[in-house]
Amino acid sequence: MARNSLPVVDRTYEFLKWYLGRLEKFPRSHRYGLGQRVETTLYALFEGLIRACYAPAGGKAGELSEVNLKLEILRMHSRLANELTLLPHKSYEYASREIDEIGRMVGGWLKQQREIRSSIG
Repeated sequence: MARNSLPVVDRTYEFLKWYLGRLEKFPRSHRYGLGQRVETTLYALFEGLIRACYAPAGGKAGELSEVNLKLEILRMHSRLANELTLLPHKSYEYASREIDEIGRMVGGWLKQQREIRSSIG
């Protein structure tokens, strides 16, 4: 990734690449349903982080809240994929850990933005 990008963006980029490889293995009957929803959510998550990077100071918190929502949707889609045996258990465990870690990173960034806003106004 770019030399000066944030760690959360880099981690999400690597996770996106990893997950896209797993989606290719979904059976055709689910690739264009659940698989497509997971893919769309992954891209929206990644794009939301990039928007947050470039948002003015007052707009970062809103973008990060949207990213948190995408993470929760991705968490539920991953769980469903696992329960439908589309995502092997070890892959589901890895995905869950990554989603949790990215969520912690986003949560820390969001907390920082809220503290900045409260100290200003």
